[in-house]
Amino acid sequence: MPKVLVCDDEPQILRALKVILREEGYAVVPAATLHEALDAAAVSHVDAAIIDLLLPDGEGLDLCTRLREWSEMPILVLSAVGDEEQKVSALKAGADDYITKPFAPRELLARLEAVLRRVAAGGEERVIVAGDLEIDLAAHLVRRAGTEVHLTPTEFDLLRVLVRNRGRLLTHRALLTEVWGPGWVQDTRVLRTHIARLRRKIDPNGRTGEHHIRTEPGVGFRFESG
Repeated sequence: MPKVLVCDDEPQILRALKVILREEGYAVVPAATLHEALDAAAVSHVDAAIIDLLLPDGEGLDLCTRLREWSEMPILVLSAVGDEEQKVSALKAGADDYITKPFAPRELLARLEAVLRRVAAGGEERVIVAGDLEIDLAAHLVRRAGTEVHLTPTEFDLLRVLVRNRGRLLTHRALLTEVWGPGWVQDTRVLRTHIARLRRKIDPNGRTGEHHIRTEPGVGFRFESG
């Protein structure tokens, strides 16, 4: 039973999250303040954390930063503020994902399950299957519905980073740094061009909609397995 730290100072939100998570088989460790959350995380050996950005004794961003000093647990940030800068700040502070209030319970659970799967899988996966896609990371091969998809080396590197972090929101800066290097962090045009080409190759509906690669406008992209 995965154990999830839930930190929110709004009693109704905390109660709702307890119900949602427990119904799905999670054990919940509740906290209402930054310091309560730090203490709970230290003694309860939690597997993941869901954190509100505004806490009575500090900010959720500070909590993310302090947790990241000693833990690699997945962290999901909740906030009533959905602007680009806030999302980027949360990701820079160490959050794995960002969910805007009011949230849909099914989406929150799906995001949580995605980051937990990524951690459980670790970095040793050779072949990743996502729907009709099969990505062989060791052999640098991609197949869609059994047919090989020909990618350029850069396209494959981009896909590799996305699938290894599937379910996680990756910023433009993070993708550009990982695939092209630190000298390219401002060139979002290059990234968008390659994302568009990659979508056309791996998604049957890539020209008209989003399937595997989802866009978070102004922030970045995430790879969805479904």
